[in-house]
Amino acid sequence: MKESEILDYARQLGEAHGAAAIAEAAQEACRFEQQGNEDEARTWRRIEEALKLMSGANAS
Repeated sequence: MKESEILDYARQLGEAHGAAAIAEAAQEACRFEQQGNEDEARTWRRIEEALKLMSGANAS
């Protein structure tokens, strides 16, 4: 997924779910990691990071 798509998806997720969006992205990443789907997990980690940047969160 392109960086612009990641940012757009993160923005939409944030608008729809507010503060819970970061946790939701992290849960999706974990789910895909447990399934062994590293590509999808990596995408969700990128979405999670974009959400953190958008919210000003410094947590890692």
